[in-house]
Amino acid sequence: MDISNCNKSSYGKPENANDIVSLVDDLLTKAVECGASDVHFEPTGAELAVKFRLDGVLSTIEKLPGTISDNMIARLKVLGGLLTYRNDIPQEGRIEISKSQGDRIMDQRLAVFPTIHGQRAVVRLFYNNAELMELDQLGFSKPLYTGLKNIAARNQGVLLLTGPAGSGKSTTLAALLRHILKFYAGKSVVALEDPVEIRIDGATQVQITPHGQMTFPTALRSLLRQDPQVLMIGEIRDAETAKIAIEAGLTGHLLMSTMHSGSPAGALLRLLEMGIEPYQVTSSVSAVLNQRLVRKLCYKCKQKVEETGSFKATGCDDCLNTGYKGRFLIAEMVQLDSQLRKAVLAKADLDELESILKDRGHTTMLTDGQRLVNEGITTEDELNQVCGIVPDNP
Repeated sequence: MDISNCNKSSYGKPENANDIVSLVDDLLTKAVECGASDVHFEPTGAELAVKFRLDGVLSTIEKLPGTISDNMIARLKVLGGLLTYRNDIPQEGRIEISKSQGDRIMDQRLAVFPTIHGQRAVVRLFYNNAELMELDQLGFSKPLYTGLKNIAARNQGVLLLTGPAGSGKSTTLAALLRHILKFYAGKSVVALEDPVEIRIDGATQVQITPHGQMTFPTALRSLLRQDPQVLMIGEIRDAETAKIAIEAGLTGHLLMSTMHSGSPAGALLRLLEMGIEPYQVTSSVSAVLNQRLVRKLCYKCKQKVEETGSFKATGCDDCLNTGYKGRFLIAEMVQLDSQLRKAVLAKADLDELESILKDRGHTTMLTDGQRLVNEGITTEDELNQVCGIVPDNP
């Protein structure tokens, strides 16, 4: 897709309300054309900066006069069905998909937050990615792909996915559920999400509403009495949800969920911090999958470094002069073995768990990503940045 015009300002100062409506619509349409995952409207006082997140990186697309900031946010709030007269509280909503966006967009979510310079708004865009529907399309290495298929074949246990927002966890969970529905027909599959991000044919999907009576713990307790075999929880956020999820994994349910943690070992320790007994963790958790997305080198302008045989980012109009276009998955998975279970039962700390993984030759996310560097898909610098590795000579 041609995104060469994504960083070229083309808007003057809006003269009236109709201009504001057109400007907001144009910016959202432009974001879809560029393939942006998020659109940020950030007031700075004198200006309203409009930024697109492209391949995980924020780029300023427009700088509009600060005098129209309130009107711009008000228009977004109208589109999202929010309270236009409340400027002092956070609000969340959904923007209806327009006909001009065709079948590309699956959902648009709006979040508004008050700041000292006015209200800040972010629109998250969710695309229909037909090429990322199945488990074998996501880009996992062969050992990881095989491991995930084996877990999907089980009748009970807990699979935890970790990684920052925007690292593809929801896409992986949806692909796993589709795999189960396809190869293990007849299983009852239920998903609890806040909100439902990806529609999955054949699964019962339940949306948890913020601040409502249908909370994750309430819904999960009730669903366990409705004979589900496979459960997916959008996120384990608190001790109560963690407790019920672990119990479900112990009582004949295959449960999958996400959790905020920087590493697989950290996820195990977080469960303990939430008050889950060590023996429950070791008896229920089958594996922890940790994943990230790295930017792919732009195939039109990447250049080979003859001395090393690797490739470097250069930049062209097609990739907004970043040298990258698109993203690729890297991941690591830890399956609990007897040694790791003993360490958890002994309440080992993070360093001890990491040492055990290192001694047994665990394939880290950095190692997994190195295959992409070797294949000329990404660069060493991009891999190090995503994995949080600081080079010896920055």
